[in-house]
Amino acid sequence: MTKYKLEYIWLDGYTPVPNLRGKTQIKEFDVFPSLEDLPLWGFDGSSTKQAEGHSSDCVLKPVAVYPDGARTNGAIVMCEVLLPDGSPHPSNGRATILDDPGAWFGFEQEYFFYKNGRPLGFPEAGYPPPQGPYYTGVGYRNVGDVARKMVEEHLDLCLYAGINHEGINAEVAKGQWEFQIFGKGSKKAADEMWVARYLLLRLTEKYGVDIEFHCKPLGDTDWNGSGMHCNFSTTYLRETGGKEYFEKLMKAFEENREEHIAVYGPDNHMRLTGKHETASIHEFSYGIADRGASIRVPHSFIKNDYKGYLEDRRPNSQGDPYQIASRVLKTIASVPTGSSVSAAA
Repeated sequence: MTKYKLEYIWLDGYTPVPNLRGKTQIKEFDVFPSLEDLPLWGFDGSSTKQAEGHSSDCVLKPVAVYPDGARTNGAIVMCEVLLPDGSPHPSNGRATILDDPGAWFGFEQEYFFYKNGRPLGFPEAGYPPPQGPYYTGVGYRNVGDVARKMVEEHLDLCLYAGINHEGINAEVAKGQWEFQIFGKGSKKAADEMWVARYLLLRLTEKYGVDIEFHCKPLGDTDWNGSGMHCNFSTTYLRETGGKEYFEKLMKAFEENREEHIAVYGPDNHMRLTGKHETASIHEFSYGIADRGASIRVPHSFIKNDYKGYLEDRRPNSQGDPYQIASRVLKTIASVPTGSSVSAAA
């Protein structure tokens, strides 16, 4: 029997953005534990804004398990939060979202490295040279001497965990980076994004660096904000599609603009200004290869007779991928496909 270090992680009750929490228990197993091997566990919800002190017990229900490359015999256990009676806690957004294994999601997570209250690489006062050379940049003047080390370590940790990490790059602003996560099904894709965020936050502790997920940390300046672009497709969109269906789908996205913005991350009005590769928060638009549109339509989509994937560029870097994916599926499900099975059935 081997003693495994099980790091149970969950989302707390803070709003508008939940925080990741985690604690470790030690259990013995013959082999790396499966999800079915993992017991329920509890925690003090009064310290996470999920319970009152006079009745503070909350329950952690494992929903996914990943090997932890930073620990010997380690595992990361993604959990939902339950009430003592076994029902989903009000803060548990995962339990009630729409899901569909035929729906594929690719999230592009942008973020800033922060140290001493400013982006990594910024001078103590003022700003570095204007953005331009930093995007996919190479060399000390563009990326510094530690950022690439951190993103490479994070990549390795994600791959070790079995997360479907698809790539990394330096982003437009200095100190800003991006990684991409792909998954089939909204819950699977979102689970892996939250675990990838956890791994990044934990990794950078040893470097004395924070991760800033706010969508516009530099405020109303000529520096890009951070998004979490959502690339999506369904079985119908990939295999059938068509111009008529696409136009109806875009009409549905336009009609549900406010509902999408409501779950696409806080303070998005600061980011979605129509500048810095964003559309205005007050309008809906789409365009071929247009990074200034609400939804970017890839050239490949048009060339393939309006089949493939689309990119919603409005979700921001603090958005909850559970809620984002669910809202996308709700809108898709409202559009008839010409069959008895909806796009999100």
